[in-house]
Parts: sequence; C-alpha cells; structure tokens
Amino acid sequence: MNLGIDYANLQREEARLIILKELAIQPNESLSSSMMEPALNRFAIYQERPWIHQQLDWMANMGAVIILEAGTVKIASLTPAGWRHLRRQQFIDGIKRPSATQPGV
Repeated sequence: MNLGIDYANLQREEARLIILKELAIQPNESLSSSMMEPALNRFAIYQERPWIHQQLDWMANMGAVIILEAGTVKIASLTPAGWRHLRRQQFIDGIKRPSATQPGV
C-alpha cells in the first residue's frame, strides 16, 4: 500500500535543515562535509559523503550556504539567506521549516 509519501524528499529536506542548524552552532558558521555525516547520523539519516555533497550543492544553488572545495571534502558556510530561514523570516523551498518554538536560532 502506497500512501503517496515521498520519504526520499522528506529526508533531503530534513537533512538540509539539520545542516543549517549545525552550521549555525559553529563558531565560524562553517563545517566540512566529513563532519556533517555524524550530525546527520544522530537524526537517523545515514548517507555517505557524495549524497551530502549533493545536498550542499543544492543548498548553495538556493543561496543558503556557500561552498569551498577542499580536496575530497566541501566546506559549507552559512549565508544570510540560511540565517533568515533558521529564524523563520524568509523560507527556502526544499528545506524543512524550523520549529516555531526554537529560541535563539
């Protein structure tokens, strides 16, 4: 029985929000793709680095992050648009909306 739920899309949107939140708590608002894998694992999102790179590239195209290539990893940094999404000021389609009850971010 198919309920018509696109779980792959839900996972991508959730992962993108988790990535934004992880960037926001870093002192320099940046994080390498290799460090994002354990953060996603905490939320039962088990994907390898190429999948994470796809999400980062998508987020960069949407203006939520900027990407610096560093060998086999990508370093993502939060942009003002990414912050506006986290603060619920202006949403980016394709990234899960943060909870309205989260203080601080």
